[in-house]
Amino acid sequence: MSEVQAWIKETVTQNPVVLFMKGTAQFPQCGFSGRAIQLLKANGAENIVTINVLEDPAVRQGIKDYSNWPTVPQLYVKGEFVGGSDIMNEMHESGELKTLLVP
Repeated sequence: MSEVQAWIKETVTQNPVVLFMKGTAQFPQCGFSGRAIQLLKANGAENIVTINVLEDPAVRQGIKDYSNWPTVPQLYVKGEFVGGSDIMNEMHESGELKTLLVP
C-alpha cells in the first residue's frame, strides 16, 4: 500500500463522514461537489471532513485508485465508500442518506 493509500485509509476510518471533493465546503470548485455538500447538510451530517483533491495530484488519483471509482466527489461514512453525488442524490430521495448519516 502506498503512502497516499495508507493516508486515505486512515482518514476514512478515523472520521465518521469524509467527502473527497473539488474545492472546499465553503467554496466548491465543481457543481457535483457543491451538490454533495448540500445533500450532506440537508440530511443532518455534522463534523464533515472534506478533502480538497485539487490541492494534491497524488490524493486526486489516489482516491480514485482506493475506491476503484473514476470520479470525485466521493463520500465515505464510517470507513465505507458510499458513492458520488449521483448516488448521494438517489439515497437522499429515498431517505437512505439521512438514515446512514444520522444515528
